[in-house]
Amino acid sequence: MFRHIIGKKELIMIGLAVAIILFNFVAFRTNRRLKPNRIVHIWIFTIAFQQLFDTIIELKYYGYWYFDKEVDWAGLIPHLILIPPVNMMFLNWYPFSKKILNQATYIFIWVIAILLYEAITLLPRPWGYFQYGWWNLWLSAALDPILLLILLQYYKWICKVEIMSKKKIIH
Repeated sequence: MFRHIIGKKELIMIGLAVAIILFNFVAFRTNRRLKPNRIVHIWIFTIAFQQLFDTIIELKYYGYWYFDKEVDWAGLIPHLILIPPVNMMFLNWYPFSKKILNQATYIFIWVIAILLYEAITLLPRPWGYFQYGWWNLWLSAALDPILLLILLQYYKWICKVEIMSKKKIIH
């Protein structure tokens, strides 16, 4: 009966919709560090970086894909409004002033959380919306810390640019 009321694509998106609402709510509700300018930077960086990476892995080599192997509008949703708030949470709670061991532990915990979430997205419909080709969780486990470190370096760079811009305006 449920399938007759809504279409197949909408049924697929239940898991994605729950994740989008949850991640965005938590990211914006708990944000204490990120100013609006930094949020915009992180959001745009995340979209651009993920789109670049996924264009190669997803669309050229079919390593993984969202929903279907083809390019479709639904596949843009995770790129635009799912991953950016996750990166906001990562940066908002990052222990910048702690020792390197604390920072490494934080990244390790995030990688585990991301892998658990990725495993959930691989569940059958309607909760899952992510599919593997030749990609697997081990590749994600190896790559996710690198991607988080790139995000972290980008954020630090944006903070420095902001400080430099303020100094130029004052002088």
